[in-house]
Amino acid sequence: MLVSAEKMLQDAVAGQYAVGQFNINNLEWTKAILQTAQENNSPVILGVSEGAAKYMGGFKAIVGMVEGMMEYFNITVPVAIHLDHGSYEGAKNAMDAGFKSIMFDGSHYAIEENIAKTKEIVELAHAKGFSVEAEVGSIGGEEDGVVGAGEIADAKECKMIADLGVDFLAAGIGNIHGKYPANWQGLNFEALANIQRETGKLPLVLHGGTGIPVEMIKEAISLGVAKINVNTECQLSFAAATRAFIESGKDLEGKNFDPRKLLAPGTEAIKATVKEKMTIFGSVNRA
Repeated sequence: MLVSAEKMLQDAVAGQYAVGQFNINNLEWTKAILQTAQENNSPVILGVSEGAAKYMGGFKAIVGMVEGMMEYFNITVPVAIHLDHGSYEGAKNAMDAGFKSIMFDGSHYAIEENIAKTKEIVELAHAKGFSVEAEVGSIGGEEDGVVGAGEIADAKECKMIADLGVDFLAAGIGNIHGKYPANWQGLNFEALANIQRETGKLPLVLHGGTGIPVEMIKEAISLGVAKINVNTECQLSFAAATRAFIESGKDLEGKNFDPRKLLAPGTEAIKATVKEKMTIFGSVNRA
């Protein structure tokens, strides 16, 4: 059923595992992720950036698609639709459309303005029983035009934002969106331990989950990371499987030009990627 992400992430902290946020980009993505969550009895978070929401026809279209699919495919595991890197206006619009979980990304504001805006979004969301993620220290790479260099969040600033009542917190610890460069230094676990010390049992969020080595993922989970965002990896596996299908000439056989057949190998590749991540994160059979 559609839920806020608050309880699933508190359970993850208590159980020392993480729930995957897998960003959706279209019908194939949504169907693949929901079915994989059900098959693996795992809670799941469907991430939606504002750019992806525009592409898919707006927040209401997404809620309708997800709710319709959940009913049709009999999805019974907990599912949260979560606005990813939401602007101030975007966060309000997504909640109005039925998103029960939102991220307000005020990381590009000065800390005082980030605090003021986050506080208001938290009040609006909690009045509806929805969950809120905030961010301190911009995550590196590019996410819908917002470019960050992989900052290390200040633990005291994390506490200031945590104290506003946010339900989970994204803190930069050297992670970046997209593919990691060859000279990437890895995650800063000292910074993560300091942030956990300041924020207590608040679930922490690791953005840029694509390409982080498994040992680092497990160490991050041991230090309070309860939500890990994956997007690029699903895109890469979808693209590779689609390319292989076309390059092999299979799209020219029979009616394989039908998009339902043309996109099937890519969709299966997404399912395989999501299952692999759920296994690494430890969320299988935690629904």
